[in-house]
Amino acid sequence: RPISLLPTLSKILEKVLLKRIYPIINDLNIILNTQFGFKNKHSTLHQVHRITDIISSSLETKNHCEAVFLDVAQAFDRVWLDGLLYKLRFLPAPLFIILKSFLTSRTFAVRYLDDISHSHHITAGIPQGSILAPTLYNIFTSDIPHSNDTFIATFADDTAIISSHSDPDQSSKRLQDHLIQLQRWFHL
Repeated sequence: RPISLLPTLSKILEKVLLKRIYPIINDLNIILNTQFGFKNKHSTLHQVHRITDIISSSLETKNHCEAVFLDVAQAFDRVWLDGLLYKLRFLPAPLFIILKSFLTSRTFAVRYLDDISHSHHITAGIPQGSILAPTLYNIFTSDIPHSNDTFIATFADDTAIISSHSDPDQSSKRLQDHLIQLQRWFHL
């Protein structure tokens, strides 16, 4: 999977932007508390413990426990830029304008040995390898559907959905209902 090789000046700008954006998204609780990817003081181990605790509690109460584990293929490459910009509207105007400039009107070229392709416009996605990309991805997915009948745990583009109920059919139905919500959200 290709990553973006960004100029040093761009990386410095991204670090400055991230320092300005992060306090705002924390104060506004933009990123869900179920998302552990790319967040300070959160790790895969913390998320695994949460999932393990839910499963253990379910088994201890003799409930049926079912889970689905999802991975969004090419997650960063498929971010809908207009949708992301819409979700960034909470930012102060100067930050929003800089981010809009950073995300739109981008081009890419491929270098192979001594040959370089023609430039092509990028119409979707956020640059992998960018300092801002993980935070932008978390903002983009901050409105992923949740259900009171299931437990959701996300780490970056990986999602676990767990359903627990005394009736196995009810547990399956709750899980399926949540998957249908996700399918609509992802526009599959």
